[in-house]
Amino acid sequence: MKNVPDAASIIKSDAFVFFGATGDLGKKQIYPALAGLTKAGQLEIPVVAVARSLDSVAAFRDIIRGSLEAHGDFDAALFERLFSKIVFVPGDYTDPDTFRRLKDALGPAKRPLHYLAIPPIMFETVIRGIDKIGAAKNARVIVEKPFGRSLETAEELNRTLHAAFEEDSIFRIDHYLGKEPVQNLLYSRFANTFLEPVWNARYIERVTVTMIEEFGVRGRGAFYEEVGAVRDVVQNHLLQIAALVAMEPPNDQSLDALRESRTAVLEAVSPLTPDDVVFGQYRGYRDEPGVAPNSTVETFAAVRLNINTPRWRGVPFVLKTGKCLDTSMSEVTATFREPETHVFIESDNAQPNRVVFRLSPDVFTAIDARAKVPGEEMTGECISLVARPDAKTHGPGVAPYERLIGDALEGDRTLFTTERGINAAWRIVDPVVNAGIPVATYEPGSRGPDTSALKLTSVSAMIPG
Repeated sequence: MKNVPDAASIIKSDAFVFFGATGDLGKKQIYPALAGLTKAGQLEIPVVAVARSLDSVAAFRDIIRGSLEAHGDFDAALFERLFSKIVFVPGDYTDPDTFRRLKDALGPAKRPLHYLAIPPIMFETVIRGIDKIGAAKNARVIVEKPFGRSLETAEELNRTLHAAFEEDSIFRIDHYLGKEPVQNLLYSRFANTFLEPVWNARYIERVTVTMIEEFGVRGRGAFYEEVGAVRDVVQNHLLQIAALVAMEPPNDQSLDALRESRTAVLEAVSPLTPDDVVFGQYRGYRDEPGVAPNSTVETFAAVRLNINTPRWRGVPFVLKTGKCLDTSMSEVTATFREPETHVFIESDNAQPNRVVFRLSPDVFTAIDARAKVPGEEMTGECISLVARPDAKTHGPGVAPYERLIGDALEGDRTLFTTERGINAAWRIVDPVVNAGIPVATYEPGSRGPDTSALKLTSVSAMIPG
């Protein structure tokens, strides 16, 4: 996303340093993103790949080639262009010699962008090594989630980062914010005149943000035992999307103003209480490899947010995520209230007006409205007005990691989360993480546990104006 630049975005990075260069994230996301940037002419700088698990350049070349082959149509010339930019630095992160070799590989580069695709336990070691060789000065750093496991550990992580980097040089990446459909959500939110007058508690009954999957943990039971649904999805992806939906219009078009509006929403959300959540665990989760036989980790979470702003006070924002449910999809739905004046008598089950932003797997924007059924009687039915992106005309859009790495190279932090935003998100969920909240068992392929206890009817029908 390009916007009015702030002071930090004037100077582009002149090298890209990738820690964890042989890991899964590199194979699945980073190398295809770097290839996309190379193809677009946006990566004309050295790439320094640092890894401790491989010491053969030939084997490293095979990893990158395999990554691009697995990603789609393989372009041999593009692969050679990308590989020609890469310098491989093998070595253990605890070994000072690794960082001395990194300094040599950087050569004359003065403003590198460091990508830490490594376990969080290694952050402090690597950041200290970067700082010791002088490669943190005027540099930027990208950090992958999880950003801590609680508010306390998030604050500790921030102290580690700030020991070497200024806040405006830290890029906390949540790839979901780089997805094209999420970009469309942000754009639609402010680009359409008909939405703004009704995008408030006077007209909207509730907002639901859903990200559900029909499959289970897929062999990642040990990982899921450590995080659960709240840490894995709610604290980051879902809260960030909710912030895009609920944020106030930025004061101007600067990057700082947009980030400030998004962060302000999260800071206005009340911390969750046990009455605001429903947790569930699919039957059979405890049989997954790496899962404790008496596990109480939630694989389903539905939470009700209370946003204490004039625009949204009293309107429930419901965030829902879960595994082994009846379908896989992500969407945002704003459900409108009934008309203030009833001119026509409708049946009790008449569907309300809705605006739906489907984010995956299919992508569309829909408005659910009512139209008259042909005939003598003045009765209606629900119709959906659906708009889909024209992939033939516009293509699939920019891949999330390609967009976000490109933005970070230019110093554009618009689509990255801030220290305040991360801390606000943890303040929201901390009270219900490890709080001993009962976890209901649900059947695989179902819609999950009963969420009626969340009382999803808005408690306030009007706002001023």
